[in-house]
Amino acid sequence: MIPAPFDYEVAESAEHAIALLGEREDAKLLAGGHSLLPAMKLRLARPSVLVDIGRLAELSYVRDEGEYVAIGALTRHRDVHHDPLLQEHCPVVSFAAGTIGDPQVRHRGTIGGTLAYGDPASDLPAVMLALDAELVVRGQGGERMVPASEFFTGVFQTAIASAEMLVEVRVPKRAAAGWSYTKMTRRAQDWATVAVAAIVERTNGAVGKASIGLTNMGATPLRASAAEDALAGGATIAEAAALIPDGTDPSTDYAASADFRRHLAKVLGRRALEEAVAR
Repeated sequence: MIPAPFDYEVAESAEHAIALLGEREDAKLLAGGHSLLPAMKLRLARPSVLVDIGRLAELSYVRDEGEYVAIGALTRHRDVHHDPLLQEHCPVVSFAAGTIGDPQVRHRGTIGGTLAYGDPASDLPAVMLALDAELVVRGQGGERMVPASEFFTGVFQTAIASAEMLVEVRVPKRAAAGWSYTKMTRRAQDWATVAVAAIVERTNGAVGKASIGLTNMGATPLRASAAEDALAGGATIAEAAALIPDGTDPSTDYAASADFRRHLAKVLGRRALEEAVAR
């Protein structure tokens, strides 16, 4: 299908982009375009103006900021995947970025775009949730920090207001923790049917504390809180994995039924926890 008519503006800076967003209530930012443009072709999205921010080099970076690694919102997935700083200090982020789509998507898509789009089937939102990452949102009134736990509010909905944009992602350094991102797809380039991000702190080779993020198990990325609490209370990985679907609300669609997703979350969750402990 052909998108509905729209105007097109090229932003010269982040501040210019924010100003353009403030001029039209239904304006949308365009970065890599791999999420927005297909929705426009199906007329699921009908913005009156696209604000192109793809040329803003100021928002493409990975920096060491002491206790965390800062990632500019326009950093491409390919660059996140290959960045040595992330590979050293937060390898689950670089690994997960390398599983997104195909090479074309990874070379054009951005970390900010995939997070701001709010798709519960995307890979990186669940990883950010498991890491307790923070997201920096900028508007005409300045910047504000949004924890990942408060950022995703619904299907394709986030805490970003209409005249704001995501400018930076801050991930805590977790090099000492075991980690895994395990997912199942119908085809290599498909969205995850289900995926599990596991971050594990080990004590004498066993699980001490774990954070478990779930992809495509509800309207937003979710934490497997029941499983996390069970592990903290001394449960085995198998016992905790059986609790991973608790509190989730997976959908039934062409890829899988809700019941199959619940079963798959248990299987992938156990694999992810075992892999994280073994790292």
